Amino acid sequence: MADFNGEDGYSGPATLSLSVPTLPSSASQTPEPAAPRDAPPATPRADTLDLRVTVDLRGYFQPIDGRYHWHGRIAAHDGLSAALASGRSTATISTPHGSASCEIADPDPWNRYRITGTSTPPFPSAFATGESTAAITDTPRRASLPSHTRIAIIGSGFGGLGAAIRLRQNGITDFVIFERASSVGGTWRDNTYPGCACDVPSHLYSFSFAPNPLWSRSFSRQPEIRAYLEDVTDRYALRRHLRFDTEVTDVRWDTANSRWNLRTSRGDLAADIVISAAGPLADPSLPDVPGLDGFRGEVFHSSRWNHDYDLTGKRVAVIGTGASAIQIVPEIQPRVARLTLFQRTPAWVLPRRDRRITAAERWLYRHVPPTQRVARLGIYAVRESTVGAFVKRPALLKSAQRLALQNLNTAVADPELRSKLTPSYIMGCKRILLSNDFYPALARPNVDVVASGLAKVDGSTLISQDGTAVEADVIVLATGFHAIDVPIANHVYGVDGKTLAEAWQGDMRALRGTTVAGFPNLCLVIGPNTGLGHNSMVHIIESQLRYIVDYVKTLDRFGVAALDPRPDAQERWCDDIERRMTPTVWNIGGCASWYLNAAGRNPTLWPASTIRFRRETRSIDVDEYHLVPTGGSAR
Repeated sequence: MADFNGEDGYSGPATLSLSVPTLPSSASQTPEPAAPRDAPPATPRADTLDLRVTVDLRGYFQPIDGRYHWHGRIAAHDGLSAALASGRSTATISTPHGSASCEIADPDPWNRYRITGTSTPPFPSAFATGESTAAITDTPRRASLPSHTRIAIIGSGFGGLGAAIRLRQNGITDFVIFERASSVGGTWRDNTYPGCACDVPSHLYSFSFAPNPLWSRSFSRQPEIRAYLEDVTDRYALRRHLRFDTEVTDVRWDTANSRWNLRTSRGDLAADIVISAAGPLADPSLPDVPGLDGFRGEVFHSSRWNHDYDLTGKRVAVIGTGASAIQIVPEIQPRVARLTLFQRTPAWVLPRRDRRITAAERWLYRHVPPTQRVARLGIYAVRESTVGAFVKRPALLKSAQRLALQNLNTAVADPELRSKLTPSYIMGCKRILLSNDFYPALARPNVDVVASGLAKVDGSTLISQDGTAVEADVIVLATGFHAIDVPIANHVYGVDGKTLAEAWQGDMRALRGTTVAGFPNLCLVIGPNTGLGHNSMVHIIESQLRYIVDYVKTLDRFGVAALDPRPDAQERWCDDIERRMTPTVWNIGGCASWYLNAAGRNPTLWPASTIRFRRETRSIDVDEYHLVPTGGSAR
């Protein structure tokens, strides 16, 4: 029986039509006569093979490219396996709801083939039925700006949307969300590279107050996370607060009026409070490589993927071996002519325990919500139990190292390549990565690993630090983001007229990771020392949101215009973090990572449990703040 899931998707029977070459039979008793020597080449013949299959499909409209993307799996089918083996093919899939072109590829160990398509899905959806997508693509994009708002929120990723939801839930509705792009989603809107997915389990990578019972996999891919953020935007009626295509370019504290003056790409306004949720993964970090600007081919960063450029048959160089690179490489390797990976430092890679969430589980999560809360709690507890190894006893990570080495040894037979890919530092010192297909992709004949960073570019030749020269048509920069020098800090001016970047001087510091001395009524979501190496950042975000809501309520409770962190309170907080950071794997693990700044200090990660962080941000301690009266001085 066909089943439309109630989400954008379909599970049930379908007809798959694909073209297969007509091969001459070796058993033929009457072979065809040979063609004359001067005859034109015969046109290859192909037959259409129609197969009755069972599919599980789902998809989402992506405003970033204006197309509908859908994907899924075809249940194991002997006829399809015989026709395709491990190859790929274009086909047409037909369900009771319609037909659509698609691509079939990548069978899993159970011979279930992956199916993908763009636009006009073969199942009911707003896109397929011709309904307006205005609710998805935002109606308030061009709404006028107010001259004043109580709270200005910068960014509409997890942090910005979460802040807006928590404010509304507490009866605070005078706020505006400024988004420089044309839709919500933050990093999950910007990163659309092949294979983009989350390395935190789906149930944990979502708001506790806004669960999604319809996750299709235990580790969600980018389209689903993006769709989830679109969904919570509608679920909590945030569209009216959003201003898209509006970049905040200047934020200055007005001491005389105890408020912030904001300049945006669409006009100016004032705000009593600014919540910066721009995030540390918002702006790509581009390497300063001599000659890169003169490269003769195509260059793009992983977070700005050029979907209009076809990589098929190209010589592609991927720079970096972080979380993005290990997802990109397996996706593009089968279709490029040559892939060269430039690796400065190998990563520890553990198997990715990903699986499809069954229809029965989704039904249970939707109709018996406590079951999903229990599942989330179990995942959280398992992740949280590892914090001691990261922050106190890194030696405990050796068992995980052995598992990672087994993962490497199983996938890579070449001892020279294994040596290049084997880290020499303690696991956890750099971000631990999850993948089942990264190592197998690197072992393919059309892939080379250069165990050295990119030093310079000369025309179409890439030269590594060890002198290796490689020709390339395309450079993919999987080089990360401005995480320790967030660009928004250059645009926020505090009490003394200095920017946040000038106040930090390359060393980010904040009280409880959220507020900064000299910048009254400025709250940071995912501020200094709030990152995690072991659990979900959404948990940290929710802790900060509770602190920020209490911050707003404290202003009302005391009848003051602003709160400004006391420098001594901020210093005590940061000194305690520094003390706790000393025995962590990030300090003693023997690696250089993006967690560290130029001074060798770690301003990014939280060196304790998420439980402790929630306790430390339970509420505002007014003794840590100067209370600023209306029109008063913040000092």
